[in-house]
Amino acid sequence: MAILINQLVLDLDMALLSKISKIDRFDATWETIIKRDGHSLKQLKSIATVQSVGSSTRIEGSNMTNIEVEALIQNIHISTFEERDQQEVAGYYETLDTITEQFSTIEITENQVMGLHSLLLKYGEKDAWHRGKYKQLSNSVEAKFVDGSKQLLFKTSAPGLQTQDNMIRLFDWYHSDQETLPIIKAAVFVYEFLSIHPFQDGNGRLSRLIGSLLLLKYGYTWLQYISFEQEIENQKSAYYKALIDTQRNRPGENITAWVSFFLSCLSNIQTNLMIKLEQSKTNAESLNLRERKIVFFIENHPGCRSGEIASKLDLALPTIKKNLSELVGREFIYKEGNGRGTVYFLV
Repeated sequence: MAILINQLVLDLDMALLSKISKIDRFDATWETIIKRDGHSLKQLKSIATVQSVGSSTRIEGSNMTNIEVEALIQNIHISTFEERDQQEVAGYYETLDTITEQFSTIEITENQVMGLHSLLLKYGEKDAWHRGKYKQLSNSVEAKFVDGSKQLLFKTSAPGLQTQDNMIRLFDWYHSDQETLPIIKAAVFVYEFLSIHPFQDGNGRLSRLIGSLLLLKYGYTWLQYISFEQEIENQKSAYYKALIDTQRNRPGENITAWVSFFLSCLSNIQTNLMIKLEQSKTNAESLNLRERKIVFFIENHPGCRSGEIASKLDLALPTIKKNLSELVGREFIYKEGNGRGTVYFLV
């Protein structure tokens, strides 16, 4: 059955409906998972944040590894960012953090989207002239590869009135369309945003952040515990192919290939989330009682020292130090600093 969504054609067949049903059925058990696996979810959210920041910036050409991204995030409030990759990672992290913490109050409006764009490019000195403003020069969608090469994917809206008018129409459609399924609506909004490419730079990164924002607002809160961006990075060729195959017939194009790709990514990360939860549960069950007490204390007192843990838990300091070393090795916790200045955090 072909339906029209914002002047775009979607073949809403049984294959797509089955994907949507599978994704939505997961939500019925999510509240139970939250109550049962609260500790594991906290760890997964931290890991997912690093993966999301690293993957989304690498899609656009960054060379930073997840280890480098994690180190930057841990020191973000005391660091200066001179390199372009560092500036993009820091901006993406702060924007993602804002979205996951405040998604319920962020509105899908021109001002709010411009504000997210400003935050995304906050640290880029070369971006000061255009951040938070619609593009003033023509741009296009390019695929960027690890060897530095680029491939033109498709042209975008012309700067000036065309971009502004297209964005106004996109926001108007979003607020007026009360019939399209929310998950489809999110996919369409991201696609249209990429097609317009309203800002001079940062459109790819911002499109993925907006996709997460929309899904969180629609109730898919499990998304913050697994990286949507990493799934897209892993399927980078399919991501670009879905865009190219759909965009080449613009305007009035059939967007089924793009929506199918979007839903497949969500289905895949949902499966991966359940696998990670089972792994975390198995790992947690391997802790003895004393180790559980130590992990619980660190969870509630991040940045604590070994002496503080020993004192509060009424255990011998040598025993605590031995346990801490083992927990670091098994990646339940990590440490910062050396000697007496060593402090501990949950992974």
